[in-house]
Amino acid sequence: MNWRMVIGSGLLLAALASGWSAWRHRETKAPSGASQVRADYVLGDFEIVTLDKDGKEAATLRAPSMERNAADQTSTIVRPVFLLPDAEGQHWQLQADTGWVSAKGEELRLRGNVAGDSPQDGTTPPTTFRTTALDVFPERNQARTAERVTLTRPGLEQTGVGFEADLKSRQYSLLSQVKTRYEPNAAR
Repeated sequence: MNWRMVIGSGLLLAALASGWSAWRHRETKAPSGASQVRADYVLGDFEIVTLDKDGKEAATLRAPSMERNAADQTSTIVRPVFLLPDAEGQHWQLQADTGWVSAKGEELRLRGNVAGDSPQDGTTPPTTFRTTALDVFPERNQARTAERVTLTRPGLEQTGVGFEADLKSRQYSLLSQVKTRYEPNAAR
């Protein structure tokens, strides 16, 4: 037997084996739990500062984990903390169990144990709000939800369904089923 016959037979056997393997696995599907979404990057324990068109801070994000979806360029975040500056450059702090950011960053969605806290500048009474979901539009300095909200300030507690806030002017509105409890001694 010559060496060409040996090599040819080996190549023929290899081609048949790979063809058989491909034919046998042609209808194999991905496992049912496999995700079709692919992250193009993942960040861990990070801080991002975004700037507006004038080069001023628009928002700061801190979180232990964020993934960006390669298909639509949206991001999902674990335990996000957003710092949003008001007109004086003081920061509202917004945090939640999970977050989502649109591809261009014009919308943030916070879900689960959402907490918003006013700037701690000493000139404004500390204000907090708590809800289960909040949508934030940083470029418009707006936040809103259709869920139940509890808002507190020293001596005042308000609850309602639906909430809108202007983060620059610090004005807010509870939209329906509003209940207010005033405790004058607590305000001092």
